[in-house]
Amino acid sequence: MNSAGLAPSGPTTPSGRRASDAAEHHPQDPARDLPTQPDRRFTDAAAHHLPAVDPALADSAEPGPILAAGAAADVFALDEHTVLRRYRSGRDASPEVRLLQHVVAHGFPAPAILQASGPSLVMERLHGPTLLQALTAGEVSLSDAADILTDLHARLHAIAPPAGWEHGEPSSWPLVTSGPAIVHLDLHPANVILTETHGPAVVDWTNARTGTAELDVSLTALILAEVAVDAGGVYSQAARAFLAAFLHATDIDPLVALDEAAAVRALDPSLVPGERELVPAAAVLIRDLVEVSAHP
Repeated sequence: MNSAGLAPSGPTTPSGRRASDAAEHHPQDPARDLPTQPDRRFTDAAAHHLPAVDPALADSAEPGPILAAGAAADVFALDEHTVLRRYRSGRDASPEVRLLQHVVAHGFPAPAILQASGPSLVMERLHGPTLLQALTAGEVSLSDAADILTDLHARLHAIAPPAGWEHGEPSSWPLVTSGPAIVHLDLHPANVILTETHGPAVVDWTNARTGTAELDVSLTALILAEVAVDAGGVYSQAARAFLAAFLHATDIDPLVALDEAAAVRALDPSLVPGERELVPAAAVLIRDLVEVSAHP
């Protein structure tokens, strides 16, 4: 989520296209009254050995229309139900596959993986607006959106990591050590899709690993705060208000791991020019807001 992260079009999507290829109809409050358990078709498939991706798809320059182009991977539409996600660097996605299979099997709302080999994954296609898009369209209130993020954090951190799981390659962030929880490390409104099948669901598991809940929550707060402290950003005031709502909603003290989160965030290879310089000011804003809320 870059400094334009509260814009209607998410930073990881082609201009003008919803990250999730949203359905045309959106309920007034898509966060309410939606199922929160994965579709059993995909959960059952994910619980077993996955077939390899068809080489014709895995190696094709354009296996389908591109839905999203992130910092590390591209997502192509295969049909109405599936997408192909492929790392441009050719990195092995096996650790991500195992972690994502594990959380989906435990009922966490995320896209199921149907096939996998090397850098390529065939995944369930999720339909719906991102939480970011719903916020900017006024379809979800700040407090409801903050509750959604807080609930997703809590549900994810309650799932014990799979036994013996390892990231599989040297971490892009050497300061991140293992921990007792599964952490996403990039859980912000542009990575939450409001679906009819799963309720709010989390995508983009590139950074996921084991760590602490405190670090995960602090990184979410820091990403929001970066948008808020960007003086030239159109959405800085909206981001500040949303950050305050998130800090109020979470039961985890965002200051416990804030210094660690700032150090980790400064090393994030996906940051665009200018973002890294916002990290110190973003950390100061979080401390200020926490102090104000503690002494009304």
